[in-house]
Amino acid sequence: MKPAELVNRQWILARVPDGPAREGDFAQRTIAVEELADGEALGRARWFTFEAAMRAWLAPPASRDGAAGSVPARGYPFRVQPGQVMAGPAVVEIVVSRRPDLTPGELVRNAMFGWQEYVRIGAAQPVQRLDPAIPVDRQLTALVGNGPTAYFGILDVGGVRAGDTVVVSGAAGATGSMAAQIARIAGACVISIAGGTEKCRWLVEDCRLDAAVNYRQEPVSERLRQLCPDAIDVFFDGVGGSVLEAAIDNMADHGRIVVCGQTAAYDGVQAPAGPRNLFELVTRRVRMQGYLLSDFAARMDEAQQALADWLASGELVGRSEVHEGFENAPRAFLRLFNGEGTGKQLLRL
Repeated sequence: MKPAELVNRQWILARVPDGPAREGDFAQRTIAVEELADGEALGRARWFTFEAAMRAWLAPPASRDGAAGSVPARGYPFRVQPGQVMAGPAVVEIVVSRRPDLTPGELVRNAMFGWQEYVRIGAAQPVQRLDPAIPVDRQLTALVGNGPTAYFGILDVGGVRAGDTVVVSGAAGATGSMAAQIARIAGACVISIAGGTEKCRWLVEDCRLDAAVNYRQEPVSERLRQLCPDAIDVFFDGVGGSVLEAAIDNMADHGRIVVCGQTAAYDGVQAPAGPRNLFELVTRRVRMQGYLLSDFAARMDEAQQALADWLASGELVGRSEVHEGFENAPRAFLRLFNGEGTGKQLLRL
């Protein structure tokens, strides 16, 4: 079938959310698929994957004081504008190729293919090939994106060592669950923070962490004080807000805070009040550092090999929730913010 004979369904941003994102903020449209130029390839979407940071792409640019939106003025520079295809990672199967390095039938991934059934892949557009010997959902759960993000955050930015006490927020999520287990593999005592009894049970029993704090039912700062009597050496944070404040209250002298994300700030009209105890970073000489996965692009093979080895040995477990059908993309994405999802949220087309 020629590209011009195909119809491309897309999910676009219909409006910038004025609070928590809703399904109605997205809309479907249908367009024709254009003919390929020399050097291009056409891929048909097989999987969408969802990241919490995608919510920040929908926010209007904030002023320096944060009054205009939930994302700081120097936060993610990328924005999806109303009328544009919703950006996000996807896996596509090559169906037509005029690009020498891509062959029909191959599965390739790019973080910005977006929510659409057909993707034109430019001559210079980077892609990542999936390993045909490993189930796709397993690769998307642990070996790309979240897994390497956790690997470098724990081992490089956090410098976790055997004997450390490590606390991970958002620990039942795709990145947090990887980070907590990698810290355990490194020999640390690991305390997780998550919302819900079932999530906490999974973290302790399946991920083999030392303890879990249910932030919906327990006072986080008090529980951390009980579980970390010698204080926290490394806090891996994907949440921010009051959870970050509770961790700061319990940091050890010369502790390290790794800032991977700030989900408490993503899905609202205004960012939550910042931690009121930042001066504790001074008195306890705590280092607080953010990072991006792209900082470690040259070492991706190292991370993926380590993660694959841990998965094969059973040291690392992944968890994903697989949804079905193009029409369910917004619903699957929003599970990242409504407390329903555990582990990686995937959509199979």
